[in-house]
Amino acid sequence: MNEQELLRYSRQILLPQIGVEGQKALKNATLLLIGMGGLGSPSALYLASAGIGHLIISDFDEVELSNLQRQIIHFTDDIGRKKVDSAKDKMLAINPNIKVTTIVTLNQSNLNDWVAKADVVLDGTDNFDTRFKVNKACVVQKTQLVSAAVIRFEGQLSVFKGYEQTQPCYQCLYSAKGNSDENCVDNGILSPVAGMMGSLQALQAIKVLLNLGEQLVGKLMLIDALDLSFRKIKINKDESCKICAHGA
Repeated sequence: MNEQELLRYSRQILLPQIGVEGQKALKNATLLLIGMGGLGSPSALYLASAGIGHLIISDFDEVELSNLQRQIIHFTDDIGRKKVDSAKDKMLAINPNIKVTTIVTLNQSNLNDWVAKADVVLDGTDNFDTRFKVNKACVVQKTQLVSAAVIRFEGQLSVFKGYEQTQPCYQCLYSAKGNSDENCVDNGILSPVAGMMGSLQALQAIKVLLNLGEQLVGKLMLIDALDLSFRKIKINKDESCKICAHGA
């Protein structure tokens, strides 16, 4: 690390749990962020500023006026641009020392390859179908998954290592059948709730990378912003899960 980097990250390096070696680990890390919306926006900004060396960001969509209420990485002048292009500009403006790779098309044919490149995947998507596919790729590639969700005044956060024999995957929590997608288009969302959950998602990704503190593996954190209540519940591995069950 050069002198400018030591100065840039000095407040993190002061933390004994991180130090110079931890900062070097962040610099050498590759993270895949899927979704540059309400969750991905704050996650991307904080991970860029924290010094993650390579951030791969994926989103097929373009910036719309209704996005700006909560997707803080995009500005009014970005309306009509690809979200990944808009996000990349802001991330490099905050930290020109990092590498940002953009993906517009992430599908069944290339998902596994991109997941394999990452140390940690952050899922900030808003539909079960995509989440199930991302989860399966993470299990197959043995990549840690930090999953967050937000709607109305509520948020959820967990870390999945379903490739481990005793740990659940995302599909152990939500069955592939009987789920009806809820999203902010139909149900609404208060913008700071998305900011809070995206920030927590970035925090968990850094903690996973550096093996710090409570990582929420096999646990689901439920947050109610109206009551400002936080609670954690245990997630058990589904021994009949078609994605992660031993021998599946």
